Amino acid sequence: MPRILVIEDEPDIQAVLRFALEKDGHQVTVAGNGGDGLQELRRAGYDLVLLDLMLPDRDGLEVCRIIRSDPSLATTPVIMVTAKGEETDVVVGLGLGADDYVTKPFRTKELLARIKVRLARAREEASDGDRRRLQFQGLVIDPVRHRVVVDEQAVVLTLTEFKLLHVLASHAGVAYDRYGLLDRIGDGESVVTDRTIDVHVRNLRAKIKPYDHFVETVRGVGYRFADGA
Repeated sequence: MPRILVIEDEPDIQAVLRFALEKDGHQVTVAGNGGDGLQELRRAGYDLVLLDLMLPDRDGLEVCRIIRSDPSLATTPVIMVTAKGEETDVVVGLGLGADDYVTKPFRTKELLARIKVRLARAREEASDGDRRRLQFQGLVIDPVRHRVVVDEQAVVLTLTEFKLLHVLASHAGVAYDRYGLLDRIGDGESVVTDRTIDVHVRNLRAKIKPYDHFVETVRGVGYRFADGA
């Protein structure tokens, strides 16, 4: 299920968006202001953000600017949903990096169609990135050949270990909690739980030495691949 973060302060609109999105098959989290929205986005990561511009604590344009300037959030699709529909508002919003701009009152079917387009485009871009060969010093990760090389020597990883390494390495600097990693590496068949993630990380680190330090533990959160490695 695509995970959508709604940053909106009006309870009635929160309810409308939650109902429509969940009915359309999305997992929805709602934040009532910009600060909480940014904190939630950094905590868990989302497939798309619906962002109001007139928020109680900070302007939605500032929230969009922060998202686009943060390397760990910059590729997250953002659709602005706002009553500010003047042409200058639209130009400014898109100029700050919003992917789309929907004015209130909006038609639910149109908004859902725009969300579908943005998610499909994001999946295409992610698929292109999934085929890239990654190298960090002597550690090479080749997703096409499903192969990992350490100092010119191939190492044997389990499917779960390979997925775990590839997800972390292809999003260097991004901290994932254990449930976020489960969403990305689970295939519905292998038995992988939040409790076993730590075991897989320990085994992975042992196999990729001396580059095990790239897989960092983030206290209270989970794991990330060292940024700038």
